[in-house]
Amino acid sequence: MEVSIILAYAFGLVILYIIGYILLFPIKVILKLLLNSLVGGVILYFLNFFGQYIGLYIPINIFTALIVGILGIPGIIMLIVFIKIIF
Repeated sequence: MEVSIILAYAFGLVILYIIGYILLFPIKVILKLLLNSLVGGVILYFLNFFGQYIGLYIPINIFTALIVGILGIPGIIMLIVFIKIIF
């Protein structure tokens, strides 16, 4: 085999790795946001369900869903503090 063919294969593998990394990075971000949204939504639902006995209720709307979806559990804590400060 010639050296140029080996270098062409190596270059092709490097390019394939770079393209794979570029395509895989957004999927990781989307999966992380999806997991945060799922965990945060479930915790928010149970917090509202059991929180009614202690007077803690966070309305589920587009703003609270976005905060919980992006931040996850820290977003829920932030909403609880925000609700307690305002009301």
